[in-house]
Amino acid sequence: MAHRYIKISATGAVLVLAFTGLLWSTLREGTEYFKNIDEVLPQRQAWEGKALQLKGYVVPGSIYRKRDSLEYRFKVQNNPPRATEPGGIVEASYTGIVPDTFKDEAEVVLQGQLAPDGFHVRQNGVVAKCPSKYEAAGKSAAGS
Repeated sequence: MAHRYIKISATGAVLVLAFTGLLWSTLREGTEYFKNIDEVLPQRQAWEGKALQLKGYVVPGSIYRKRDSLEYRFKVQNNPPRATEPGGIVEASYTGIVPDTFKDEAEVVLQGQLAPDGFHVRQNGVVAKCPSKYEAAGKSAAGS
């Protein structure tokens, strides 16, 4: 009888350990941090190589596309371009098709990894919100 309980206990312990290990490894690999640029820059080395979603605004005049390719280089800053303090700036690189809303001053969320030479955006990792032309229209409509 005691032998039976030992087998059941050992089987249960193995199952719990296997499930815990699988859950831990899945969550560790799937974790992606959502950060603003000014949250990352002070501790840049600590964030390098980790999966990040980095939020910011495209610096006006910084978008460069390599001729006859889908390779982009651009700069992203923490605060909107017209803010009194622009905040930190990160250089980003991306290869792929960008959304139509990806323009100067657009609010963007970049998915990828921070490296010593800038932020490397993964495939389909650029999400851009329309520049503030809709905010101005909303404010004038609200004021009337």
